[in-house]
Formats: sequence, structure tokens, C-alpha cells
Amino acid sequence: MTFFFFIFAALTLMGGIGVVVNRNPVSSAFSMIISFLGLAALFIQLDAYLVGILQILVYAGAIMVLFLFIIMLLDIPKAEKKRFPVFTLGASIVVVVSFATLMITVITRSDIGSAKLPPIEPVKGTGSSDVHQIGELLFSTYWFPIQVVAVLLLVSTVGVVVLSKRELK
Repeated sequence: MTFFFFIFAALTLMGGIGVVVNRNPVSSAFSMIISFLGLAALFIQLDAYLVGILQILVYAGAIMVLFLFIIMLLDIPKAEKKRFPVFTLGASIVVVVSFATLMITVITRSDIGSAKLPPIEPVKGTGSSDVHQIGELLFSTYWFPIQVVAVLLLVSTVGVVVLSKRELK
């Protein structure tokens, strides 16, 4: 199981890197689909079958089709090979190294990864339906992160439209 975790985690990370590195928006969107499939495999490996299937259906299916539709509809030209200023390149390297150092420090100093999660208690009077329990958690405990994800999706859609806006000649 640990072997598959590393395979799917690497797939997810490589897809995420492909989203950032690719200059072509369509290739970037396909890299995001690969990242979503890796995440779905990780959820399924954690016995969260509902979340894994929803990841495939909703994100890799519906939302990425929407993004690809927007990209194709707006007919984004191929990005030119631009040279980045030295300051931008240096600042981005400093940010990446700082973030990696922060993540390694947090992971090595905390015991969160080794802590056992308590099992989900059955909802009183409704049986032990996973879908019902997840719905209760999403709309009671985790309502704020859900709203943040919704705003993130909205901002990314608006960002695609703004970035693809043609300049008038």
C-alpha cells in the first residue's frame, strides 16, 4: 500500500507541476486532470470511495470540461517564449525554497501524520450512511472551506477570461 501511495502522490505532484510549467493552456488543463486522478486514487486508497469517485466525476469530469470549454471558446493563442527578469526568477526560487523549508519543518516537528483519526460516529436516527455523514460534516463543520473552494473556482474562471482577453490593435 505504501508503494501505491508514493506512486499516486508522485502522479499528483507531477500533474500539479505540469499545470504551472506548461505554456499551453490546454496542456496545463490536461495536467490538472492527471493531478485530479492521482488525488482520487489517494482518496480511494484511504477507503474514502465516495470522495474519490466524486473527485473523478465532479473535478476531472465536469469542472475540467468547463475549463477546457472556456479555453477553447476564447481561442487563447500560444504563449510566446518570454524571458523572465532576473529578480522575478530569483524571488520565485526564494519563495519555493522557503515554502519547502517550512513544510519540512512542520512535518518533522509535528505528530499529525502518525495520529489516528477517530471513526465517524453514526448520525442519530438516520443509520450510518456515509453520504449522509459526509453531508452533515460538509454543511456544519466544514462550511467555510467549502465556500473558500467555491470562491477559488470562481476566481480561476474569471482569471481565464481576463488572461485570454485580446488586445485591440
